Amino acid sequence: MPSHPVVRAFVDAVNAQDQQALWTVLAKDASVVDVGTERDPQAWVEREIFSSHARMEVVRESPDGLSVTARFHNDIWGDIDTAWEFSVSGPVIRGFVTGPG
Repeated sequence: MPSHPVVRAFVDAVNAQDQQALWTVLAKDASVVDVGTERDPQAWVEREIFSSHARMEVVRESPDGLSVTARFHNDIWGDIDTAWEFSVSGPVIRGFVTGPG
């Protein structure tokens, strides 16, 4: 599990498929960059996390807990190794960048 509480809340929400918890931890104007392309956060989260039943298993993290590598699974891509970098402000994620890890 991630050591940073906000990142942990994100991973927990993904794994529980808890939409309310995920939208609580993501800032209303959060940015999402996937494989170098900025995405619409609501459309990306719906497609890549909720409608495709995503799960994350964190396997490594940076010392500050804001960057993680994770084994990611969803119904679209199957199992893939991913890297995630989170920008956090207080109790919310301002944005994240993800892609192959």
